[in-house]
Amino acid sequence: MRPMKRISALFLLLALLPLAACSAAEKAPQPAEPKGMVYYTYFDTVSYVYDYTGDSAERFEDRSAEVSSILLKYHQLFDIYHEYSGIVNLCTLNKNAGGEPLEADPELIAFLLYAKEMYELTNGEMNVMLGAVLRLWHECREAAGEDPENASIPDESALREAARHTDIALLEIDEEKGTVRIADPDASIDVGALGKGYATERAAEYLESVGAEGYVLNIGGNIRCIGDRPDKSGWATAIRNPDQAAESYSCRIRIRDCSCVTSGVYERYFTVDGVRYHHIIDRDTLFPADYYLSLTVITRDSALADTLSTALFCMPWEEGASLVESLGGVEALWIFPDGSERSTPGFADLIEEEPES
Repeated sequence: MRPMKRISALFLLLALLPLAACSAAEKAPQPAEPKGMVYYTYFDTVSYVYDYTGDSAERFEDRSAEVSSILLKYHQLFDIYHEYSGIVNLCTLNKNAGGEPLEADPELIAFLLYAKEMYELTNGEMNVMLGAVLRLWHECREAAGEDPENASIPDESALREAARHTDIALLEIDEEKGTVRIADPDASIDVGALGKGYATERAAEYLESVGAEGYVLNIGGNIRCIGDRPDKSGWATAIRNPDQAAESYSCRIRIRDCSCVTSGVYERYFTVDGVRYHHIIDRDTLFPADYYLSLTVITRDSALADTLSTALFCMPWEEGASLVESLGGVEALWIFPDGSERSTPGFADLIEEEPES
């Protein structure tokens, strides 16, 4: 892992990516500028911690340092490419696939049990055992980055063979003994669609446990608001327009005490013969899901938001809308390939009208 870098600074409101400033008409007292702390390398992205409450510099430093410690712990536990001294992490489990059970950190076991719950909740769309398939796509994406002119996609027969090693039952967890085993030597775990949101929620739980309010976590674009702004106005954030040619956003929404997570085709992709292949793989086709350009989920729990933003991306709209409705407390926005949009009624209520020019 690259050495962690930390920057302490005061950030202008517009620097809270992608959170935007609230209306100038707001009159309740609040800090003119939020305190901000930036951490690099967690989950191969940039993490921001912001305080809008006016906490002392010492308190903010202590709280953001603890958030950093939590993110670091989960970053190491969930890393599938590197091992760390004294830690049984996902890389260790993958290397040991087909071998004997390994004693694992209780936090890692709790996470893997949660991942199995999300598998059931999403009817298998969120499957952390899809690693064998995802690895083939990852290798092609990496190769394309190094040599774009010779970029290629995985062989379909190789994908089908990999799919034979993705059964969630291959992940064996013994809670009493505190052990984990992957039963198939050709199977592997990949938690890229869930790990970041899970870690974000654990950091949010810490902030809530110490009475923090008016904090915002932006962990690689996963937004988690703790409480509300001091003036009770919430935070405004823009949903990106997934049209690559458009430098604009689809809508602006105002949120408080919740998570906002978006999955889109524009984040990680590579091009072969003029066709873009993004990173969200449909378990049925074994190719990038093609239902939507972008999908945003709003719900309190960041782990659930992360789960659903990927799972819904791989479901037809009717199926996804039915799942969202059955859960309660979840709002979503679907943006289709033709640019049309559909949203839950509650999501529509969050959208802010554009000011007249």
